[in-house]
Amino acid sequence: MTKIFAHRGASGTFPENTMTAFEHAAALGADGIELDVQMTKDGRLVVIHDEKLDRTTSLTGYVKDYTYQDLKTGDASHRFSEKTGFVPVPTLEEVFDWAATGDFLVNVELKNSIVRYHGMEEKVMALISEYQLQDRMILSSFNHESLVLCRRLNPEIELAALYMDVIYQPEQYIEMIPASGFHPYLRSMSEHTIKNAHQKQKAVRPFTVNREEDMKRLMEAGVDGFFTDFPEKALQLKKTMS
Repeated sequence: MTKIFAHRGASGTFPENTMTAFEHAAALGADGIELDVQMTKDGRLVVIHDEKLDRTTSLTGYVKDYTYQDLKTGDASHRFSEKTGFVPVPTLEEVFDWAATGDFLVNVELKNSIVRYHGMEEKVMALISEYQLQDRMILSSFNHESLVLCRRLNPEIELAALYMDVIYQPEQYIEMIPASGFHPYLRSMSEHTIKNAHQKQKAVRPFTVNREEDMKRLMEAGVDGFFTDFPEKALQLKKTMS
């Protein structure tokens, strides 16, 4: 059965990568939440997609140049400010503390391709262990070297390689990491991608799937899961198709 992941939380209707968006996704009954991790100047893991703060917060400049104390003064309500009021950028620890009380999957994307945050993998692994989330965790990244390091640090954690362009035989490529799945950009995959992956016992979870016709097509093709900004729409469709 196709699993529905709330992309940056229920980010189509609430501010992305905030506790508000994650809590709403969990309340809807999403199978999982997806979030992005960057690191502050003083080494705190914070949940935000962009390397720069400008698009989604009231601050400007790079996450890496802020201490956490300074960063948490920024409003992350983005285009939903009238709906939510002030919303802070959460720490990964804060999200894990909340997630530990639930039973949904958690996909953490390591945002370390543009800024190579030294020590990020070790810190994420330590928190996963502290909150005992190993069995509900998927770590993904566009930085596949980082995934190789994650595999060395913990052979048990589920890993998935993110990619944008068409890759020839991704189900074989990810054996080098090794990862148990891959998360392609929706337009860079086909139904053959799913069939070939399943023959090698690899999971396929494309992003970002917001159109109902794409959701339906993927569910019919037996995709393992997908990431959507509108989990409520996907869950409703899944119910009608089951």
